[in-house]
Amino acid sequence: MTTAYSAAHHPDGPAIETRGLTKRFGARAAISAVDLHVPRACAFGFLGPNGAGKTTMIRTLLGLTSASEGSMAILGHPVPAERAAALRSVGAIVEEPRFHPHLSGRENLRIVAAVRGPEADARIAPALSRVGLTERADEKVKRYSLGMRQRLGVARCLLADPKLLILDEPTNGLDPGGIQEFRYMIRALVEEERRTVFLSSHLLDEVEKICDAAAIVDRGRIVIQGAISELAGGGSSAELMIGTGAPEDAIAVLRNTDLVRECSPSEGGLRVVLTGEPATAAAVNALLVEAGIPVVRLEPVRHSLEQRFLEMTARLDEPVPEQEVPA
Repeated sequence: MTTAYSAAHHPDGPAIETRGLTKRFGARAAISAVDLHVPRACAFGFLGPNGAGKTTMIRTLLGLTSASEGSMAILGHPVPAERAAALRSVGAIVEEPRFHPHLSGRENLRIVAAVRGPEADARIAPALSRVGLTERADEKVKRYSLGMRQRLGVARCLLADPKLLILDEPTNGLDPGGIQEFRYMIRALVEEERRTVFLSSHLLDEVEKICDAAAIVDRGRIVIQGAISELAGGGSSAELMIGTGAPEDAIAVLRNTDLVRECSPSEGGLRVVLTGEPATAAAVNALLVEAGIPVVRLEPVRHSLEQRFLEMTARLDEPVPEQEVPA
């Protein structure tokens, strides 16, 4: 299932919008009929297992490979017709960022700024500060950790003062400390500077912590997209977690009522699956209280993005396809 959007391409429209976007390599569709809507000033996750078409999607958006079918717009500019105008306000890292290892971080940025002009040179110090590299800026890049190189890559993107950052698997290979630093940096770019960050990832937990919204992609198709809270499903009124001082008595009562389909011990209490209307949390609570069983906790079961991802995708145990090579 995909979500269609009817907004026309205009300067104040979505940061990214595609309709029916398809990229084929021979007979195989790496991305297929993708309708994507990325709001401005948010962190947006493009989430899927390895081989799902995430990198192909990014390459197509950036014009590094041409689409087979469909349309797309970046920051209100139709692509490829206005690709140059669109990419002036876009910073991107596709796969791991590359630098001159024998030069310092600052020197690497100066090389890029020299091509872009004096405005870019003036942004070097603020960019290094934003990504937390000011104190290490004059060390050679060959001494940088992977996390530092990823942050330097973002600093390089910031030299263009982009409205949109596109990052391909940016936390791959980072240790927990590096992931946390990267998370804080992305949130600051969105919340303090009002930039849009589009990042692809297969790390569900990180997307849930970093992003405001996401699209789940599988086999080149978008399964669902929306706000993280909506994708995770929030609380389910059909499933309850009940805490009680008499769990065995509660199980005996709940297994003998038409209100409950399943009841089993779980970490933190009893997990109860309701049969549906008129089976409600209030009805279950009343039943237990009438039986003299104390209820100290009763709340909907909350699902994680990981649970929804596993429910919606069907290919996690399949072999990863050979790496896609753009035509």
